[in-house]
Amino acid sequence: MDKTGTAGNKGPGIRSDVWVAVTPASAGGLQIDIRSKVKTLFGRQIKELTEKILRFFELENVRVALEDAGAVDFVLAARLEAAIKQVVKTDKEFLLPMLEENQTATGKDDFRFSRLYLPGNSPKLMLNAGVHKPNGLILDLEDAVAPAKKTEARYLVRNALRNLHFYGAERMVRINQGERGLEDLEFVVPHYANMVLIPKCEGAEDVLRVAERVQELLLQNNMTHSVWLMPIVESAQGVINAYQVAAADKQVAAMAIGLEDYTADLGTRRTNEGTESFFARSMVVNAARAAGIQPIDSVFSDVSDMEALAENVKRSKALGFDGMGCIHPRQVRVVHENFAPDAPEIEKAKKIYLAFKEAEAKGLGVVSLGTKMIDPPVVKRAVTTIELAINTGKLNIHWLDREKVKVKR
Repeated sequence: MDKTGTAGNKGPGIRSDVWVAVTPASAGGLQIDIRSKVKTLFGRQIKELTEKILRFFELENVRVALEDAGAVDFVLAARLEAAIKQVVKTDKEFLLPMLEENQTATGKDDFRFSRLYLPGNSPKLMLNAGVHKPNGLILDLEDAVAPAKKTEARYLVRNALRNLHFYGAERMVRINQGERGLEDLEFVVPHYANMVLIPKCEGAEDVLRVAERVQELLLQNNMTHSVWLMPIVESAQGVINAYQVAAADKQVAAMAIGLEDYTADLGTRRTNEGTESFFARSMVVNAARAAGIQPIDSVFSDVSDMEALAENVKRSKALGFDGMGCIHPRQVRVVHENFAPDAPEIEKAKKIYLAFKEAEAKGLGVVSLGTKMIDPPVVKRAVTTIELAINTGKLNIHWLDREKVKVKR
């Protein structure tokens, strides 16, 4: 009996996906059976792309069954390649032309108020996620993907990195733990992921293994862009070793805490108030600041309670976090609004910055505001607040020019 390779999803509720079955045959040429609600409009296009991929993999006699639910080209290509590689041994990759905007780099200190998790094997949740304007979109290969689907998800995530419209969001991927995670990187690094999230880190070695493999892949592919790392601390051991994790490698740009696994490790229940995680979150913030990277808070699990989310964000900001995860698009706006500086913070930051610029213009080595001396870290924090206010639309980018006009008057 001929072996059949399958990939994709089908059935009620499935959208923007395609289920593919590929069975090599001894004769008969390319036999393609397409079932699709949009076959009248797009049947020819689906068939042409399918034939192109089959020929690319040098398949001359093969039976292909497709159950299409509105899949775009990069999804069809990923599903078909994943199915083919279950029945044919080949190192070839079928890659559609990459979007130019998906080759842009990001900075180590870029704003990361929000990161929106997207299951790495569910194209319907990926396609328009960027319109909600999170700072980062995470294509998740770890907890959001069933074990039996993890291999085929790699092809979808790879193609999404190349062909999904991210609407300016940072392109992030959460890999799996251990050896599987190192293998995931082969589908991530050569395709311009900006940041790799490393789950369940408990020590520096968990970060260093990934960092070394990332650099190997960059060299192999003659790539020079930066791939930032965000280790995630999710256990009591990880919290105790938080500074080791944060300072493990120069490519670490941020460190996050995962509270669902952390509270499970403690044997306690996670609450909205967060008293059970206060120590851990404080440890992560302090470790990240000591290492010079961004501390990022956990996701908030109740997607229906926006008021509770807002309160959680305020507590997170008060602890010193720079951002947090989102598991639903509706959370993004609430996270941005509450992490952004408020009016009193902005006014104070402006006064500090203006005092600093005035002292600098006069050649003074000491900066003061009223009767208080201003230290360099305070000035740095004021500059960050101003940048955040501009970035979130709470302060006009030309505010300094307007202040100069006021002085002249």
